[in-house]
Amino acid sequence: MPRKTEARSSAIATAQRLFRIQGYTATGLTQILEESGAPKGSFYFHFPRGKAQLAEEAIDHYIAARLAVLRNISAATSGDALTFVRQIFRAFAAEMVASDFQYGCLMQNLANELPALDAELTARVARGFADSTEIIVEHFKGCGFTSARASTCAAALVAALEGARTIARLERTPAVFEALAEVSIQGWASSEDRAVAGH
Repeated sequence: MPRKTEARSSAIATAQRLFRIQGYTATGLTQILEESGAPKGSFYFHFPRGKAQLAEEAIDHYIAARLAVLRNISAATSGDALTFVRQIFRAFAAEMVASDFQYGCLMQNLANELPALDAELTARVARGFADSTEIIVEHFKGCGFTSARASTCAAALVAALEGARTIARLERTPAVFEALAEVSIQGWASSEDRAVAGH
């Protein structure tokens, strides 16, 4: 049993890594099996629907980890929108550096490929983005943002993070994360100043 459990976990981790580096379509089941070391029979015991089921599990694990990072940053920066934003950009930048700029966002990679391929995987990715955005929305509300402003800023932040990953991979530098953090912070700080001045 431990060996089966290890084979399952290894297959999920390998699929997640490969999907982040090269996408869903370019990642074949043979490559996943070879790199994970999972026996074919054991693989189909755990994933009877094959690659699609493995992708569902990889997405779920990736999203859970992403949400945990956002929740931890939110808890550590309660009531402070600007530090929250800066910490998120720094966390994503650090992950890019740690992967030697190989890792894209699994959800972004799959979102670019899946709408025409698999409705269930597409729905999972959409939920992952929605859940990530909601954590950011709730943090901003806790910082005094109106619901509308919190939603707008959260959507912009998520979009900026996804774009930053792409640019960082191409340029092999995390500089874009710091640049976006500063632009966001300056813009929101100016917005707050104008709001105060208007009262």
